[in-house]
Amino acid sequence: MFTGNDVIALRQKTGAGVLDCKKALEETNGDMEKAVDYLREKGIAKAAKKASRIAAEGIVAAKIEGNTGVLVEVNCETDFVANGDKYRDFVAGVADYVLKNDVKDADELIEAKKNETIEATATIGEKIAIRRFAKYTASDNGIVESYIHMGGKVGVLVELEGCTCEKAHAAAHDIALQIAAAKPLYLNASEVPQEVLEHEKEILKAQALNEGKPAAIIDRMVEGRVKKYYDEFCLINQLYIKDSSLTIEKYLANESKEMGKTLTIKRFTRFEMGEGLEKRNDDFAAEVEAQMKK
Repeated sequence: MFTGNDVIALRQKTGAGVLDCKKALEETNGDMEKAVDYLREKGIAKAAKKASRIAAEGIVAAKIEGNTGVLVEVNCETDFVANGDKYRDFVAGVADYVLKNDVKDADELIEAKKNETIEATATIGEKIAIRRFAKYTASDNGIVESYIHMGGKVGVLVELEGCTCEKAHAAAHDIALQIAAAKPLYLNASEVPQEVLEHEKEILKAQALNEGKPAAIIDRMVEGRVKKYYDEFCLINQLYIKDSSLTIEKYLANESKEMGKTLTIKRFTRFEMGEGLEKRNDDFAAEVEAQMKK
């Protein structure tokens, strides 16, 4: 039949995974050339060659059923593909899978959708990469709301507790808009990690010293600037984008009073497509020259 060295040789020829190479050799009775054709026909060899490419474009998508909602980010290489129906159908399938299954983390999701990702990469012609997801299931007295901005450039998932009425959904939508626009990092001050806070205080203290402020008032200045940090990065402290006379905390209090229910924000996730990823740096002339040499 075939040996481990044959598997290694096939992997080196095609760039496909070990298990895929083993299966290809099994299906072709150890015939190396037929195994290469098998992998190409399946799109696996073609997809593997794209694995080293940079996939920093794509979309964020959301799906909600009942009191459960998911947010996913799937990356590709270009905006052109990101706007295509085949790619968006694949992303929708990923969101649906997360919604209907108990998925532990991104690695588990990537593994579960491995074959479909390979097929999509081969069909679409660009590297496709599942990056991350969030999934919330609210209690019987809570709701999950999503918001997608600019066709998938930014996505938000937010969970509210206290009421499931139409007005609560409207409030949750407004909160999701707030999160998309104002980019909070934390729900409230208690969520800010101590190491982040201490680092921020050190920076603020250095700024005050560099401004030549008297040592006696620096601590008070730092306290004031820490409050400004909370106001900027903690959701409930932020000024409401639709009415800057209110903070989000006050806005929720007003909505709660009108409903006769106490609305609270339980948690939120904000994905900005491609944040933190290495971007493509295309050299068009070099690409043309490379294609001509082929």
